[in-house]
Amino acid sequence: MDAVEALRLQYEWGADEALLDAPQDRRAAAPPVAALPPAGRPTAPRPTAKPAPALPAGPAEAAALAAACQSLDELKAALTSFTGCALRDTATQLVFADGADNAPLIIIGEAPGAEEDRAGKPFVGAAGQLLDRMLASIGLNRGNTRIINTVPWRPPGNRTPSDAEIALCLPFLHRHIALIRPRGLLTLGAVATKTLLPEAGAAGIRRLRGTWREANITGMDSGLPCLPSYHPAYLLRTPMAKSESWQDLLQLREWLESMILTKS
Repeated sequence: MDAVEALRLQYEWGADEALLDAPQDRRAAAPPVAALPPAGRPTAPRPTAKPAPALPAGPAEAAALAAACQSLDELKAALTSFTGCALRDTATQLVFADGADNAPLIIIGEAPGAEEDRAGKPFVGAAGQLLDRMLASIGLNRGNTRIINTVPWRPPGNRTPSDAEIALCLPFLHRHIALIRPRGLLTLGAVATKTLLPEAGAAGIRRLRGTWREANITGMDSGLPCLPSYHPAYLLRTPMAKSESWQDLLQLREWLESMILTKS
């Protein structure tokens, strides 16, 4: 009987399923079946351990980095690459300084504003224009002074820099001053004044202004004369305070004249 006849015979006999070549023991236990994940919920791969993020730099690391700088160019490069201060991530660029690198007087403000952030120079907005006029009234300008800020990056929304941000930037500020080695400092506003004169405590700028004090700068052999005064931005908001600021400028001019006589 050929294969076709065999199939026809099975069909006539009512066979409706194929048979195995060897008999099967249906009493034996079925082999285990691997469990499948629930439908619609794919099994996520087991997460691999991630390295712990690097801790942010603190004042000690900033101090070591600043102390290693032997020139203003090196200091600027160090600040450009410094990632320890969060202000760097929100600012457009570093606002390093403006003016002479051998100035006898360093003028220190609070922080860059929006226009300074765009220009990359301190005091270029309305407050900077007023500062230029104030300096010109006593024979000074940006060519014979040095202008920097307490922090070199603009805080978001022009807010006041926090104590932590100031602490991170302070070693760079001290190093900037020490590299120039000026004869004196002019601090503008409460933030700059209390940063360089921490012994002033909770005293307001109205009590601090107009009185020469001594600022202790890391890297300097002795303290520097420091005259606190109002910030030009405050003078724009409070014109009545300009008379007090003028008195401070007269003191500054008198000090400059005495310094010239002493030097000669």
